[in-house]
Amino acid sequence: MNPVDKYLKYLSSVRRYSPRTVEIYSDILARYLAFCEVEPENALKAMTLGDIRDYQVFLTKDSNLGARTAGQHLSVLSGFCSFLVKEGLLESNPARLVKRPKVEKRLPVFYREKSMQEYFDKTTWKTEDINIKYKERLSRMVVSLLFATGMRRSELIALRIGSVDFARNVIHVRGKGNKMREIPMISSLSEELLLYLQSTETLLGRSRTAAEPLLVSEKGRELYPMAVERMVKAELGEVDSIAGRKSPHLLRHTLATELLEKGSDLNAIKELLGHSSLAATQVYTHNSIGKLKTVYNNAHPRAKKGGNNGD
Repeated sequence: MNPVDKYLKYLSSVRRYSPRTVEIYSDILARYLAFCEVEPENALKAMTLGDIRDYQVFLTKDSNLGARTAGQHLSVLSGFCSFLVKEGLLESNPARLVKRPKVEKRLPVFYREKSMQEYFDKTTWKTEDINIKYKERLSRMVVSLLFATGMRRSELIALRIGSVDFARNVIHVRGKGNKMREIPMISSLSEELLLYLQSTETLLGRSRTAAEPLLVSEKGRELYPMAVERMVKAELGEVDSIAGRKSPHLLRHTLATELLEKGSDLNAIKELLGHSSLAATQVYTHNSIGKLKTVYNNAHPRAKKGGNNGD
């Protein structure tokens, strides 16, 4: 097995990266080797400081790729080199010596609470009408789960019926790195899930086991990523106040921002979202600066006195 295939297998079986992530890594490594005019069997020959620096120049100047994409390419190469070092195939990691392009920090985009309330008010009938089409009930269920739990799209698709503990009102989620976490369910989500599960049994004409996918298509098949994307886009398209991008990840951003603005502890949000470090969660504090200013002005002793030093 050549070094590239060995690394991709390691990412999939040991690191438990998703198939989509492994595909991205594979594509980036293939592009780099093509740039170096080297076959995967001889990948070690291309893992030099000079070649990687040349590729960095190509990415940032000749290919017109953005700094974020160029940085991703260099990160993949660095990960591959680190793997080769661990395998004893490379003495050191040359990619670490290559300066990454500076990336302008982007604040997470999110929907306002009013917009989400508008969506749920408009679609309440989808949970109450017993004659509703299965596809419409499924689409609402997807949005409800994503917004109520903040889970990732891949985590949503991976849910099984047994992942939901109705007795304790929690959902067991397997996140990145195969790490398990529990997410609490609000009562309305629990009720909607029960109605949805009843509708799937009616649709399929049989009882389902705990090991089967929680969310399934009209044909009883596990959902795939683009199907979830389309459902979210179509559902949020019904909300007049949401004019921008519509995606599952923005629902995750929205929940995190709303929880923070309502005073939730940052560490608690970190655990809820399944972040590996607090740094990934802290980005949401920037979105809440308006709320922070309000709290500051209402609470700070000098602010309440109009900034005067006197009594």
